[in-house]
Amino acid sequence: MRRRFAAAPLAAVGLALTAVLLPATAATAAPADKATVLSGWTQTSAASSSAFQAARADQGAWSAYGFDWSTDYCTTSPDNPFGFNFSNACSRHDFGYRNYHAAGTFDANKSRLDDAFYADLKRVCATYSSVKKASCNATAWTYYQAVDKLGG
Repeated sequence: MRRRFAAAPLAAVGLALTAVLLPATAATAAPADKATVLSGWTQTSAASSSAFQAARADQGAWSAYGFDWSTDYCTTSPDNPFGFNFSNACSRHDFGYRNYHAAGTFDANKSRLDDAFYADLKRVCATYSSVKKASCNATAWTYYQAVDKLGG
């Protein structure tokens, strides 16, 4: 005896599976996914940093989430110490600090936010060579130590 499957239930399963497997975008994601989006933008990877910078350039697309995009960049430290442009790293770090504070989960995420900041700084330094790279890495380490010890 042959069994026949109804097409409608299979189509529904396919749509549900697609919704689970495809990453959320600004157009399809619901604000209920705010913690997931926030986490995705505050990881140590270059892809996470790039995704954050793209979203930052199109903040309106993410308005339903109510993110705090404000930044003072590197606070009281120079944004471009010795000519090294740390401003994007500082803005992403500010974003993480402000939004995890607002979510009430800052303490659980601070270490990762600081590590992501340091990874961003090192990516800036990787664009230099020789003595200038060494100087940039030393400056990046100093900035990282400051947020690790004093950030909050």
